[in-house]
Amino acid sequence: MTNSVLNVLKVFGLSGIAFAVGVSLTPILTHYLYKYKLWRKEVRQTAPDGRGTPIFAKLHEERETKVPRMGGILIWGVLLFLIYLVYFLSLTGSPFFVKLNFLSRSQTWLPLFTLVAASLLGIVDDLWQTLGKGNYLAGGMRFSWRLSLIIVIAIIGALWFYFPLEKHDIYIPFFGNIFLGWLFIPFFILVMLAIFSGSVIDGIDGLSGGVMAAIFGAYAGIAFFQNQIDLAAFSAVLVGAIAAFLWFNIPPARFYMGETGILGLTTSLAVIAFLTDAVSVLPLIALPLVLDSASVIIQLTSKKFFGKKVFLVSPLHHHFEALGWPSYKVTMRAWILAAVCAMVGMVIAILGR
Repeated sequence: MTNSVLNVLKVFGLSGIAFAVGVSLTPILTHYLYKYKLWRKEVRQTAPDGRGTPIFAKLHEERETKVPRMGGILIWGVLLFLIYLVYFLSLTGSPFFVKLNFLSRSQTWLPLFTLVAASLLGIVDDLWQTLGKGNYLAGGMRFSWRLSLIIVIAIIGALWFYFPLEKHDIYIPFFGNIFLGWLFIPFFILVMLAIFSGSVIDGIDGLSGGVMAAIFGAYAGIAFFQNQIDLAAFSAVLVGAIAAFLWFNIPPARFYMGETGILGLTTSLAVIAFLTDAVSVLPLIALPLVLDSASVIIQLTSKKFFGKKVFLVSPLHHHFEALGWPSYKVTMRAWILAAVCAMVGMVIAILGR
């Protein structure tokens, strides 16, 4: 096989295998999620500012307490399985598997570390939320604790970029590099926290899966065209794993992604955006995340300083539900927006070089 054919197989073939593996493993995962009743024991009643959320509680009082969380295990579990399976097969010396191996220090070590670290943090939070009703664990990990740990992960990533990778600037399409120097470190941390805030999108059947698949698909394309084949394969395998998750998460959802899925995806997305030097188009490619995060910030700010709400309920997708949109309409329109933004952002990133 030619090198280009092997690259296509490495990216798109492994993505298809990830989907097949994910679909095959889901019955095992769901068996244990339902066996141990790993869902919330009571619907959420308060917002981050401590105020009540009666509209949200009414919209989700049934599904939230009967559908298990932690479906995100499928996503990062499939990626871990494939990346190490191919790596160990490459140790046999076979040229085919050596070429397929996408575990590399320069391209995938950092996103893999970020994905696993944030996902493990998320699984602790998910277990915390599902252990019982009426005890101090039932509300989940405190947001301040979760935020602090995400900041630690962000600092590790920023220092890795700044020192070993000697990354001190960002690229703006059609313009060029902007040198940041040491300011790159706080900039990286702020970007990761901003994307992390978009984790609120995991709130309706099928919503987060479809949106995140489009986003990672765009970055797989950007990495592929920049000849970052290992990173393209990493992103594409995530797309395949997310598609397998989505197969069972579309309405009515068999399980939810949970914190163990969305935390790992949002934080590793920030890393991939920097590795592809396409962080400047991230707000466009990830526009649904930006809109959901911005709606929460606007809502909390308006209630605190003006004593009134801008949206019926936040994040934005719940506002549309409160207006009377069926959840599937909200989800499918978000998918369309995500796909269009991903395509436009990918084109800008590639042509802007």
